[in-house]
Amino acid sequence: MSSESTEVWTGWYRDRRGAEAIALTVAVAGETREVRTRIRGVEYEGPSFAALGVAGSGEALAGSVLEWDMGMAVSAQPATLSCLLTLGDRAPDGRPERVDLNLTLHFGGAAYESGIAGGDFDEALGRIRRQLPPGTTIDGRLLETA
Repeated sequence: MSSESTEVWTGWYRDRRGAEAIALTVAVAGETREVRTRIRGVEYEGPSFAALGVAGSGEALAGSVLEWDMGMAVSAQPATLSCLLTLGDRAPDGRPERVDLNLTLHFGGAAYESGIAGGDFDEALGRIRRQLPPGTTIDGRLLETA
């Protein structure tokens, strides 16, 4: 049985030049994860949302905001995870000067927020898990792809 999967989420990209709709694709093959998107005709890829760079050159995405929603299941109930990734301006080393990730889980009529996390999706999701009622489970497939 193969452990390969691909998920696609739509969202928005914003920077000083304006906003545009984007699609984020996450492919997982075994232990390897690759996030891809196209912004203004340029392909970006990386091992995580916070580490996107120009395909082939690795030049980091910076000075922008990415927003997207992920449909998911929480304790077998439909839920939505809203994601907001803010990438600061480019630092002298070429990477964003800051990476801020904020997740909000909309589930059961409530919103659970991660607060600002430094780009680590698992850490941000862990903060949300600790707020959920005892016995509540988040679909594990999400962790594999995000």
